[in-house]
Amino acid sequence: MQNRRRFLTTALAASALPKLGWADAGTPAYLAAAREPDGTFALFGLSRTATPVFRIPLPGRGHAAAAHPHAPEAVAFARRPGHFALIIDCNQGQIIHRLSAPEGHHFYGHGVYIADGDILCTTENDIGTGAGRIGLWSRTDGYRRIGEFSSGGIGPHDILQLGDDVLAVANGGIRTHPAHGREKLNLDTMRPNLSYLTNSGAILERVELAPELYQNSIRHLAAAPDGTLAFAMQWQGDVADPVPLLGLHRRGEQVILAHADLVESIAMQGYAGSIAIDGSGTRIALTSPRGGRVQIYDRSGNLRSVQRRADACGVALRIDAGFTVTDGLGGTWSLTNERLEPVRRADLAWDNHLIAIS
Repeated sequence: MQNRRRFLTTALAASALPKLGWADAGTPAYLAAAREPDGTFALFGLSRTATPVFRIPLPGRGHAAAAHPHAPEAVAFARRPGHFALIIDCNQGQIIHRLSAPEGHHFYGHGVYIADGDILCTTENDIGTGAGRIGLWSRTDGYRRIGEFSSGGIGPHDILQLGDDVLAVANGGIRTHPAHGREKLNLDTMRPNLSYLTNSGAILERVELAPELYQNSIRHLAAAPDGTLAFAMQWQGDVADPVPLLGLHRRGEQVILAHADLVESIAMQGYAGSIAIDGSGTRIALTSPRGGRVQIYDRSGNLRSVQRRADACGVALRIDAGFTVTDGLGGTWSLTNERLEPVRRADLAWDNHLIAIS
């Protein structure tokens, strides 16, 4: 009886403790990985003016991150093919869990929280079969691995939650193996797709491109408030081919492929690095670090403007209007009213992605 009374007292005390939010971690607006001047790597929390709010050292090059919807926690993912995902207490500024991909798997650099933040989903590769997998980790149980299911394709990269029970997965179609580094092993037989899944793994819809675009790897995702999905692609064929690198899709409808003019298509060098939709849901930003460009499209897939900036890649919506852009030269930029304005310069090389904290 005494033990039960003590347990109940402890449980009640714990439930009465105030729950921490992102304001307790300094109200960061963004997460971004970077290479530092000495060659080491770190994950940064950035304010709306790109001022560092916190810095967490990483054991290797980072890629993307996932922000918990309420608690000041973030996941920093290794660049693919990667084996680490670090859970960070952004209030305390320390790593609280280290996730390792299960034996025979590797991470693909992205993840998302679902079930109001209780479960973390990670995109993974089953190395033996090449099948894409979505790993499930229970935050409420100390990030214990609780299951996995098919991603609906090969090479799942980015993943988003749409609504309460729908996941969107960008299956890039590219098979990799850690023994071969970043070598692409199946370029002749690629089949990229965009898959919509339930939180339990049931396939709701699978979208493929036309056969002649089978080498257009679907890589990154952004969602508009009305559920329209924008996806960025990376062409694995001849970079001189003017293929579309932006697609728009709404469940149950046909894909809209955005076609830029010939000069802009070739200038992107077949590579879209990141993508974002603004708060109004009417403008899409597509970056190319190889092309040194940020292209702005409307919801019909029409190219509206182009901003030139060397090694620009990270992009996220701004709370007020427009977008925030980062580049590999340490620059952070505001993109509003079709103009790229400097915000802050840091002695860092920002990596591919800038993650907005909602």
